[in-house]
Amino acid sequence: MEFRDYYKVLGVEAGADDAEIKKAYRRLARKYHPDVSKEADAEERFKAINEANEVLGDRERRAAYDNVRGSYREGQPFQPPPNWNGGAGAGARGAASAGAGFGQGGFDGDFSDFFETLFGQQRDFGGAGARAGTRPRPARSLRAQLTLTLDQAYQGGEQRLSLNGRSYDVRIPAGIASGQVIRLAGQAPGGGDVLLEVNIAPDPRFLLEGRNTIGMVRLMPWQAALGARLPVTTLGGHVQLTIPAGSQSGRRLRLKGRGLPGSPPGDHFIQLEVQVPVPDNDDQRAAYQALAQAFDDDASAT
Repeated sequence: MEFRDYYKVLGVEAGADDAEIKKAYRRLARKYHPDVSKEADAEERFKAINEANEVLGDRERRAAYDNVRGSYREGQPFQPPPNWNGGAGAGARGAASAGAGFGQGGFDGDFSDFFETLFGQQRDFGGAGARAGTRPRPARSLRAQLTLTLDQAYQGGEQRLSLNGRSYDVRIPAGIASGQVIRLAGQAPGGGDVLLEVNIAPDPRFLLEGRNTIGMVRLMPWQAALGARLPVTTLGGHVQLTIPAGSQSGRRLRLKGRGLPGSPPGDHFIQLEVQVPVPDNDDQRAAYQALAQAFDDDASAT
């Protein structure tokens, strides 16, 4: 088991007062709350922030923690000192009050082994069993992957998911990205949360890079040379794309805001590929010969 520096988790100095700790906790909790954060590791960061506040937001726990912190650094192997009492009698007053306003899941009680070793018998959320030191461990979260099509991720909506023999109605926010987590608060067996990590399946039409989508358009040589106006497909439907004259294979054109929705939304990129048709009759071969002669004349003139 490794030592955790709760001051570093909240980004405050060891001498920070209660107001500074509360302010840092609220700022980070808003930033990493899994219901609003776009960060891939928001769930774990949010738990670490709550755990740090559970200790530093309570004076007795903080004093007990500070007594051992001076001998350890972040990540060092840790064992509690002999006769460790973990700040017996300390409650969760700091965490319970500072977490207010963040909705369900603001504090889910899912502690690390480090916290459980130091304070596992002292957790108190206001119940009589907790004051007696006999409160059972909180219900554990149920984790699973939720695979969506690119269109489902773009449109959002409701989807029914069967997991471990139980069905769940899942609300999918429009524009959700791979790696984000959907939380179903209190819906796991035993009252824990269901945490669904989103995975977007490959799409035959587009590549996905973050919130940006990438499609391909094949051009005839005369379209690339002279320019053209062509219909192209995006997640939101068909749009008319202007191909600039003189375009080459590999060039990318951007349709702003046509990728996955978000703040800001992603863009849709069109990658051009110039295809040369193979002549299969005399007229087509003659056209190529005339083209070759015309460009040879231009080349010799320069």
